[in-house]
Amino acid sequence: MLQAIKGMNDILPGEVALWQTIEETARAICEAYGYQEIRTPVLEKTELFARGVGESTDIVEKEMYSFVDRGGDNLSLRPEGTAGVVRALIEHKMHAADPEVRVYYIGPMYRRERPQKGRYRQFHQIGVEAFGIAAPEVDAELMAMLYQFLREIGLPDVVLDVNTLGDQSDRPRYLEALRAHFEQHRSELCEDCLRRIERAPLRLLDCKSERCHAVALAAPLVLDHLGPASREHFDGVRRALDRLQVPHRVNPRVVRGLDYYTRTVFEAVSTGLGSQNAICGGGRYDNLVEQLGGPALPAIGYAQGIERLVMLVADKLALRAPTAVALVPVASEQRAQALEIAALLRGRRIRCILDLAGRSVKAQLRRANRANAAFAVVLGEEEIRRGQVEIKPLVEGESAEQVAIASLVDRLTARCAERAAG
Repeated sequence: MLQAIKGMNDILPGEVALWQTIEETARAICEAYGYQEIRTPVLEKTELFARGVGESTDIVEKEMYSFVDRGGDNLSLRPEGTAGVVRALIEHKMHAADPEVRVYYIGPMYRRERPQKGRYRQFHQIGVEAFGIAAPEVDAELMAMLYQFLREIGLPDVVLDVNTLGDQSDRPRYLEALRAHFEQHRSELCEDCLRRIERAPLRLLDCKSERCHAVALAAPLVLDHLGPASREHFDGVRRALDRLQVPHRVNPRVVRGLDYYTRTVFEAVSTGLGSQNAICGGGRYDNLVEQLGGPALPAIGYAQGIERLVMLVADKLALRAPTAVALVPVASEQRAQALEIAALLRGRRIRCILDLAGRSVKAQLRRANRANAAFAVVLGEEEIRRGQVEIKPLVEGESAEQVAIASLVDRLTARCAERAAG
């Protein structure tokens, strides 16, 4: 029997409503903050991720799905969204009309890592990117948007862990301090971290190995190596977060795992979860646009995995399914008229359940209940002869009513609207 590829899962019809609610909430909030949706290809040139994400990251070294196509191009399935958005920004000169560009995206990403609960080889992300704004207030605004979204989907106990990595003038001093610290503990490090001492010392702070983590806890803090400009920016971010009433705390251990981050970095953390309490992360990447061949544009963004959100809010998020109507023809003679009424209802975007297989009235009503229909209308020979039918509620607390067939569509439309509003 053919099965899905390991770590690449089907999202079945019964699960999709929760996904749609999360995605629609994200879209509404992003649009309210002035962000527009962008859709980039899932395939990009491998060079884009090597230059953007960083050749020394686990993503590029171990996890990307890469191949050479028939034309000889080295391509990769996107492991994250930021690099592709930056490529699109540069290629289409999106900054030419307005140097302030705000976009969001929703879509699948691919990493060949060990599948585990909430982390898969095909996974889906909601991401947000803002370009062209250097002020610390945009960092805080972005985090406020994230905080609002997480609260609205049912995660009230969220706090932002914030840190700064400094800028390019601060980085050399800090990296030397990191190298000196980890050199003293070479015998305690994993093989990956031994390679990172010279190539990517910041990645030493993000290793998941327990023995490396213990060494990292004693490492120098970037906050002790900041220049005046980076210190002023970080203080500005925190003041703005206070004004926006976003709960946050300074966590000098937040570094994020990708090479492109500078200055502000953050993680959204749920205090109600266990050790795996990080829900989302992001930060500034002021040099990436220029590094990939574009103008010197400051930028900041974040991304969050939808699978993890689904897992966290499945029992918290109230889903409002569209109000459905079940048309129940008693016999095949009434099916043609039921089909006409269904077409009129569907033309008004009302979900209509109509059995075309000739099942009994009792079986049709059972199916209507399973589909959570709000109303049922039985169409029999006597009803059609009289020109009048009963709209029968399938939920408690609503009254039945007799309606002329000629006005049935209008009345059902009104009842469905009333129920949706209530």
